[in-house]
Amino acid sequence: MTRGAHGDEAFALVGVGVRRGERRLLDDVSATIHTGRCTALVGPSGAGKSTLLRLLNRFDEPTSGAIRFHDKPLTGYDVLALRRRVGLVFQRPTLLADTVRAELRVVDRALDDDAAAELLTRTGLDPDLLPRKTSTLSGGEAQRLCLARALTVAPEVLLLDEPTSSLDPASAAAVEETVTRLANEGLTVVLVSHDADQARRLADCALVLSAGRLVEAGEVDTISYLRRNS
Repeated sequence: MTRGAHGDEAFALVGVGVRRGERRLLDDVSATIHTGRCTALVGPSGAGKSTLLRLLNRFDEPTSGAIRFHDKPLTGYDVLALRRRVGLVFQRPTLLADTVRAELRVVDRALDDDAAAELLTRTGLDPDLLPRKTSTLSGGEAQRLCLARALTVAPEVLLLDEPTSSLDPASAAAVEETVTRLANEGLTVVLVSHDADQARRLADCALVLSAGRLVEAGEVDTISYLRRNS
């Protein structure tokens, strides 16, 4: 799914490595992630995809190399301020409040109902869900609510760590539709996916990791890993 030419550089990774004791989770990774595009991080299990994703808003730190965000070292940003600009949605939806309305106000207590309803609509949810108990939501609704919660602070980048892997096919399709809509609006999306077909459907370009190393990068239709595993 091509959304036009490359935008400016959102992230640049230069010789990035992550070690945990004797384990090398990432090894000398250099790559660029462009603004306004959906970039998929793909590869076999244990390749380092989620580790790389977590580096981008400092949920983890590299042990070597450097990362820049809009041409400024990532370490030069205040962590909390960075996470408002670079949101992260985890693999399994984690809800923190009793109602949908309260969930959206976890990040922004001043959020009014009109703005909350707009966020629900933007993520494919019915605004009538605002008073609903979060415990009654389906898996797909809960994951889209996590997306809506991440959008309350208008991030520039959305990081998604296998956001559909725990969902049934219908719920996964609904989340994919939401991600596509957000990317088409110009949001920069970085998506970890174990599903090659999903990466081809959602992403403009891909970075392929294997055993912690970057082995392939480019537009999705040029990535041999995605063709082999579709």
